[in-house]
Amino acid sequence: MTKKELTCINCPLGCQLTVTYDENKLATNTLTLDDVDVQGNTCPRGLAYGKKEIVAPTRIVTSSIPVEGGCYAMASLKTAHDIPKGKIFPIMKEILATKATAPVKIGDVLIHDVADTGVDIVATRNVEKC
Repeated sequence: MTKKELTCINCPLGCQLTVTYDENKLATNTLTLDDVDVQGNTCPRGLAYGKKEIVAPTRIVTSSIPVEGGCYAMASLKTAHDIPKGKIFPIMKEILATKATAPVKIGDVLIHDVADTGVDIVATRNVEKC
């Protein structure tokens, strides 16, 4: 069995987790959430985080893009849902190649199905036309 030390990122407590799992099952993609043991969490979110971080880690990606004709030069954005951690670089490549035109409203889809993840990139800031 393999042990890994993690810091939970689901809340400000930052619980120190010890996660135990079978490295052979992970290597052969047969590891399930039920196969992972998590110790050190103080809430159910920490338990879920520890298991998911080993079996299928995900992240929310945040960034910004230039806005043409807007009162602000940039609009902040994020993935609408968490994405597989391994897709961060392809997603950032698409984001860096994208520009928006004002007006931009919070929630506007700026990139649909980014990097073939099925997840959209949405605006998190209003940018009015100037």
